[in-house]
Amino acid sequence: MSFPRNLLILLGLILVTGVAYIYSGLFNPAADAPHSRPVYWVLENLRHRGIETRVDNIKVPDLTAPGLIRAGAGNYDTMCTACHLKPGVADSEMHRGLYPQPPALATMARPTKPAHAFWIIKHGIKASAMPAWGQSMDDQAIWGMVAFLQQMPKLTSEAYHEAVEQSEGHSHGAGDAVMHMSDVTEQRETPAGAPSPAGSTKPETHDNTDGHQHDHANEK
Repeated sequence: MSFPRNLLILLGLILVTGVAYIYSGLFNPAADAPHSRPVYWVLENLRHRGIETRVDNIKVPDLTAPGLIRAGAGNYDTMCTACHLKPGVADSEMHRGLYPQPPALATMARPTKPAHAFWIIKHGIKASAMPAWGQSMDDQAIWGMVAFLQQMPKLTSEAYHEAVEQSEGHSHGAGDAVMHMSDVTEQRETPAGAPSPAGSTKPETHDNTDGHQHDHANEK
């Protein structure tokens, strides 16, 4: 049975219109220009259904194990707070500038379901700035972050910092063979044993909303 001629014509017009729109440059890819409601609806449902169909076979371990939670605290503090914030911090430069804006995980009424959180952390989300941490972390380290996320909405700022202090810090697991980007940046900017350049001046800094200083000297 062949397609009706009118239907083929309609499909052809849709295809031509779509291609023309793409090459017209009318679509604004800027992160400070929100999607229209229909586009946002499509992307949200694509993401939700895409994750939902891929988590059925994920087996959730015991997320109440103190060692797992402790390990997750150190990794979350190092890798996630710039985008997803932490207790006592309402905003950050990174969080404010991203679109879609990352959820503030410390203030969520209900934490993301463990299997969903594991899949998102491991595989990331396309075109959202959410990295696929499974490229550098083993599953045990990722489950640690999931375990900590289940606890974080209950934590005060003081309890959060205490949990981080008691953690082992940043660890990828699997022998920690992967170097963190901050380590690479530090090595490039300050070689071991190298003296400060003559005549160097103090970098221009300002305080972020989380109380840490931010250096804009290298952005000029």
